[in-house]
Amino acid sequence: MIVDDHAAVGDVIWMPDDTLMSASGVARFAEFLRVRGIEPGADYFDLWRWTVDEPERFWELFAEFAGVDLGGDAGPVVTTDPMPHARWFEGRTVNFARQLLEGHDGTALICVAEDNHSREISWKELRQQVAGTAAYLRAAGVGVGDRVVGILPNVPEAVVGFLATVSLGAVWSVCAPEFGPGAIVSRFKQLSPKVVIAAPGYRLGGRDRDRRAELAEILDALPTVQSVVWATGHTSITPPLTNTTAVDWEDAITTGGDLEYADVEFSHPLWVLFSSGTTGVPKGIVHGHGGALLEMLKMLLIHSDLRPGDRYFNVASTSWVLWNSLVSALAIGATAVLVDGNPTFPSLDRVWRVAADTRTAVLGVSAGFVHACAKAALALDDEHELSALRCVQVTGSPLSADGYRWVYANVGDVWLSSMSGGTDIASIFVGGVPTLPVRVGYIQAAALGVRVESWDERGSPTRGKGELVITQPMPSMPLHFWGDDGSRYLASYFDTYPGVWRHGDFIEFDDAGIIIHGRSDSTLNRNGLRLGSADIYTVVEALPEVAEALVVGAEIGADDYYMPLFIKLAPGAEDVAASAAVVAAIRAHLSVRYLPDEIIVMRGIPHTRTGKKLEVPVKRLIQGADLADVADLGAVDDPALMEEYAAFAAALQAE
Repeated sequence: MIVDDHAAVGDVIWMPDDTLMSASGVARFAEFLRVRGIEPGADYFDLWRWTVDEPERFWELFAEFAGVDLGGDAGPVVTTDPMPHARWFEGRTVNFARQLLEGHDGTALICVAEDNHSREISWKELRQQVAGTAAYLRAAGVGVGDRVVGILPNVPEAVVGFLATVSLGAVWSVCAPEFGPGAIVSRFKQLSPKVVIAAPGYRLGGRDRDRRAELAEILDALPTVQSVVWATGHTSITPPLTNTTAVDWEDAITTGGDLEYADVEFSHPLWVLFSSGTTGVPKGIVHGHGGALLEMLKMLLIHSDLRPGDRYFNVASTSWVLWNSLVSALAIGATAVLVDGNPTFPSLDRVWRVAADTRTAVLGVSAGFVHACAKAALALDDEHELSALRCVQVTGSPLSADGYRWVYANVGDVWLSSMSGGTDIASIFVGGVPTLPVRVGYIQAAALGVRVESWDERGSPTRGKGELVITQPMPSMPLHFWGDDGSRYLASYFDTYPGVWRHGDFIEFDDAGIIIHGRSDSTLNRNGLRLGSADIYTVVEALPEVAEALVVGAEIGADDYYMPLFIKLAPGAEDVAASAAVVAAIRAHLSVRYLPDEIIVMRGIPHTRTGKKLEVPVKRLIQGADLADVADLGAVDDPALMEEYAAFAAALQAE
């Protein structure tokens, strides 16, 4: 129930009704515990406290509740080793693909092309395609532990290739085809893959993009590849000739054979997800079959309230971990909605139309998308039949107060689930709970089983703004980084607080809920005052004159500190008026200490291909680093724009 779609920050904007609460995954899990003699308490916070006080019992019972099929001999749920050495469900076996494919009927996938042509794939057809592809991979020499990689857009071939690979106990990794050849090679060469499943082209912005030359370059740089499978069903681009054995997708999926599953250890490698790779060699983050499965199911069943038969539409490319969660919805018996091409082409409105047309129950979008809708004053009219929509998930960056208000003023009576997690854990630390009120500007609660805390500069717990840390193991923490001796893994998360995971975000707890203040590893530090970039974005990006902003603080030499604010103007806005509005807003809503040294209007704000602002690379450019040393242009969304930032930095150096 919407309480007030103009509510102020911290005020309740939405309350769940009794029907939603009683049918929710939270309520069903609480009742599941009561039947087994465990009283989880009066509310969600009591339940959360039990899950972190009794982690072994929680994860054992959650696995049963979620229907996870564990083989092998029962033993300790988790070892007592400190992070990152704790191991889960040792001696137990599982297969991720079996959990997604077996026991379901009806529609598994709804595949929507950029021209809005759609088709449905049943679970029966999906199982047949996975069986055929797995048989082809097996014949090509792929076995347990081997690697298969995809260069694919958000199409059914990516889902089938993934499930076929992991059904064999092989390891999967995928990149979106718009990544540059260098960015793809820097990822996949680490893995020494045996088979590549690739699209010779992809559809984006109303036209087919030919990638044959780039793929030839990539294949030449991957000498271990023994076979290529060409996925062409979504593009008019024909496969190129290669020196590598190649087969068309239709031939691969009709290889024949029964669908079989390799029973692998709970912590057997499942997939390799890569860090943004804007600086240095991308980290290959390895998750296990069982840990990823449990955390995905918890995120979907509890913190997304996804139910069997629901349609789940998450706006994500194959290179973003949210694509993995989209596919994981199959494990619940939900239907995954795959949208190929640009989901906002020809306009932002298309996301909402697809959600309406597919009868989506849970929709996942980025905070940036919601902010763009609010900036454009997008109004959803009666043609958007969203009566099936129960939940709008928002992630990727902090959601502004205006973003909350836009959702409730336009989308209607839905549960807005703001969440924060990461590729690192393939899950969330904090997120939504359908039995709690939604307050403007706040994430509702810590996720079940996650002992998340805020630590100050002395390493002491605080309810105020501090480092986001995790003080207990989670099942989906990385097994390791690919090819790492352990040193890079430790340096990434455990150098600051030995035995405690430091994620690199600022977090704050108060009575209204939780706030994520942005990355702490790109912290601004003006005159000893540590500032979160998200605090500035919240104020500046709310202005009608500003489409988007990026702020960095660069130490230059021994004494100088330079804090510029880059802005992209909204259509029709003028430089002088926009700069004046920015200064006034920061003075009014933050303080003069947050004022930048300079406001620079740029053509745009640079991002990774998964939408993260490139704060650290821009900071390093300003400090005098070369563009080639701070960013792999194949991994950014607009390489020419990064060159413009490099030119700005060079001119700054020359002054």
